Amino acid sequence: MDRMTVRDIDVRDKKVLVRVDFNVPLGPDGHITDDGRIKAAIPTIEYLVENGAKVIIMSHMGRPDGNVVPSLSLKVTAERLAELMRHPVGFVDECVGPKVEEAAAGLGDGDILVLENLRFHPEEEANDPDFAEKLARLGEIFVDDAFGTAHRAHASIVGVTRYLPAVAGLLLEKELISLGHILETPARPFCVLFGGAKIADKVKLLENVMDKVDTILVGGGMAATFLKADNYEVGKSIVDDKLDVAVKLMAKAKKYNIKFLLPKDVIVTGDLTPDARGICVPVEKIPPLGRVVDIGLLTINLFTKELERAKTVFWNGPMGIYEMPQFAEGTKSMADVISRLHATTIIGGGSTAEIVAELKLADKMSFVSTGGGSSMLFLSGEKLPGVEALLKKSGKSG
Repeated sequence: MDRMTVRDIDVRDKKVLVRVDFNVPLGPDGHITDDGRIKAAIPTIEYLVENGAKVIIMSHMGRPDGNVVPSLSLKVTAERLAELMRHPVGFVDECVGPKVEEAAAGLGDGDILVLENLRFHPEEEANDPDFAEKLARLGEIFVDDAFGTAHRAHASIVGVTRYLPAVAGLLLEKELISLGHILETPARPFCVLFGGAKIADKVKLLENVMDKVDTILVGGGMAATFLKADNYEVGKSIVDDKLDVAVKLMAKAKKYNIKFLLPKDVIVTGDLTPDARGICVPVEKIPPLGRVVDIGLLTINLFTKELERAKTVFWNGPMGIYEMPQFAEGTKSMADVISRLHATTIIGGGSTAEIVAELKLADKMSFVSTGGGSSMLFLSGEKLPGVEALLKKSGKSG
């Protein structure tokens, strides 16, 4: 990794502004249902505390669209962080202005302060320079540890780097090294498993890894589009408007001698009511009124055999409508198989990371990315604004 990290600078006695991703899911009662993102940021925060920094933490949560939404306050994350670290954590119900500046000025070495939700201000997502400057005023060094938002050019990610020396946190470093390994030197055979609804957000990634992968497995809603492109009837299944792209991708895989496997059988249902029932049919026999909602048993076995041959696996996207328990079997099976592989297993963030955490299998994977959109963009060969803005090891920015 060519970017400077928190280990490359002296933080003692310094006010260090840290951008984390505390965008955690909350239950109806306002309690955190998965604290994985908070835990993932702790190594950087602990490093700063142990090295005598005054730590000022900022993050967003949810989509308040520039309004103050009390149910999206970061106070709950400050409380959880204090529990996890067994260390006092202060909280201030603003993220810029005199009140915050006073709280930051009063910090001692090793103290931690969490600021209120950045997205309560529309200027955050607009990357407003005045807002970025107000944030930057709070610290002397900026540490970006939020890989989950590294693809966003927001004030707290890119804007502040114009005013403060900016380096990567330990989590951001770990993400870039783990995902970089896939692009540079994956152990072969390398198998990617794709699910989810849309092809659109996976096209560039597929094109970028074509010369590196050995096998591509496709499940989830996007399988219906590929099946349709392969001249199967898919009933009432949602088909992406990217049929021509699907045809090209399959042709490209053939050219590169890549195994490109679609489901052999699928679970279909007529309606999507909570008590809907599905039946398993071969892909040649999807009924005109049926819609594909999961992969079938034959496909689970087929995909399992391919995964068990692999030395590197990247997985992004559920195999069916995971939120409906009756259509979650394919996804659960794949998670279980991948968790038991003797291979480098990387989970590509977003809903896939949440599923793996919910099934309590996260610690059995080699690496679970905290960034869905960021990991996809990175693997697509795109530059991430949040990473580009950090100082390079040579000392030059950009």
